[in-house]
Amino acid sequence: MRPEDFDFLAKLLKERSGLVITPDKAYLLESRLTPLARARNLKGIEDIVAKMRGHDEALARDVTEAMTTNESFFFRDTKPFDQFKDIVLPQVMAARMAKKSIRIWSAACSSGQEAYSLAMLLKEQSAKLNGWHVEIVGTDISVEMLDKAKAGLYSQFEVQRGLPIQMLVKYFKKKDESWQIDAGLRAMVQFREWNLLKDLRGLGQFDIVFCRNVLIYFDQPTKAGVLENISKLMPADAFLYLGGAETVLGISERFKPMAGQRGIYCLNKDGAATPSFPLKAPN
Repeated sequence: MRPEDFDFLAKLLKERSGLVITPDKAYLLESRLTPLARARNLKGIEDIVAKMRGHDEALARDVTEAMTTNESFFFRDTKPFDQFKDIVLPQVMAARMAKKSIRIWSAACSSGQEAYSLAMLLKEQSAKLNGWHVEIVGTDISVEMLDKAKAGLYSQFEVQRGLPIQMLVKYFKKKDESWQIDAGLRAMVQFREWNLLKDLRGLGQFDIVFCRNVLIYFDQPTKAGVLENISKLMPADAFLYLGGAETVLGISERFKPMAGQRGIYCLNKDGAATPSFPLKAPN
């Protein structure tokens, strides 16, 4: 790959998605964009860049989607979902008893497994949640992944990764060679196209935010900006989930770790608010 082509792609991906690609990760560009070039009847990355320099917006979007589509699976890492069921949800229910309403956000939800894992856990708690309005919102930058999430259709391989067999039997139906999640569970989740670098206020307020394994792809200023903007969607007693390899320490003073609970963060009431980070994203 020519250095000027790498620089063009790295700049485009940073501006559109926050994704940071360093020269040692050039192989990722090759592996993910070569199939795209083939599908577009282009010779390779050099042709992709040439067309984007000519302002091919559709191709630029496809390139961004190809590079930001990340792996997802049901009940990933298990513990965050145990914490949700045993610790976070009971606390939120106690705090929201008067209005009986809870909103949950699965940010960068990819093909929807995280959002549906939460929906299954909530369905299991349906007796306790009788009379409550619970809303799950899943957002992602990839239209292709959101379409897959809305369909709720997964391969045998996908349902074998993390999904307990009893949940598969209870909430999925075999459809040809795939498995489709129950229509009632699909109705519990709304999926929306949204870029984390854009103004988030249109999403509304959330009591619980899952933003797991997302910040690892951003540089420090972008991480700080995203966390700042997420904090503005959260009431004072809301909860934020990050991935096991992620932290707010040294990045944002808006959050602090929840005592004794790895990966969960609360708003830091003593942390001074900072101006919204001027994140750049396409209109």
